Amino acid sequence: MIDTVLHTGSEHPDLLWILVPAFLSFLAGLGVMTYGDRIREWIRPDSNTTAE
Repeated sequence: MIDTVLHTGSEHPDLLWILVPAFLSFLAGLGVMTYGDRIREWIRPDSNTTAE
């Protein structure tokens, strides 16, 4: 049992500074996945108007 606790890293002194950015990047990934079409449209808009 103690080996499992040590292996998970729950005793790491800076565990909060590891978990918070990981959680925030997970949420950012969900946001990109959810709004991917809108983000692609904003980055590379479909310009149907061409100069002739």
